[in-house]
Amino acid sequence: MNGIKGFLVKWIVSSIALACTAWLLSGIRIETGITLFLAALVIGLLNAFLRPIVILLTLPLNLLTLGLFTFVINAIMILFASEIVTGFHVDSFWSALLAAIVMSIVSFIITRLIHDDTGAGKNRPGGYDDNIIDVEAKEYKEKDGD
Repeated sequence: MNGIKGFLVKWIVSSIALACTAWLLSGIRIETGITLFLAALVIGLLNAFLRPIVILLTLPLNLLTLGLFTFVINAIMILFASEIVTGFHVDSFWSALLAAIVMSIVSFIITRLIHDDTGAGKNRPGGYDDNIIDVEAKEYKEKDGD
């Protein structure tokens, strides 16, 4: 899935994940539906442009924590988004950290549910790819000429 359709699907999935997160956590508040979609868009743009730079700069710490520091980076992106989008409120860093974890879980579940319809997992382990031929490994025994 590529192009505008892929972007829209990711945006909708992120919006649903953010809505679920705001519903589950009291420290995350969204005033209107437009604010929800705008906040999801801003988080997506921050994740697309700023997050890779931050991950690169914090790579040693990320390696030391076996990738768990990525949740901290995601929490920072959520805090940045709350500063940019009017009507999207995050009470504290800890609320943002919990929101990052919940959003990751909800996004994962939704993506797995729509996986077959959208091809979101194509070319990934467990995904499907029409260009790969599945070959069974077989042991061949050499026959003795005796």
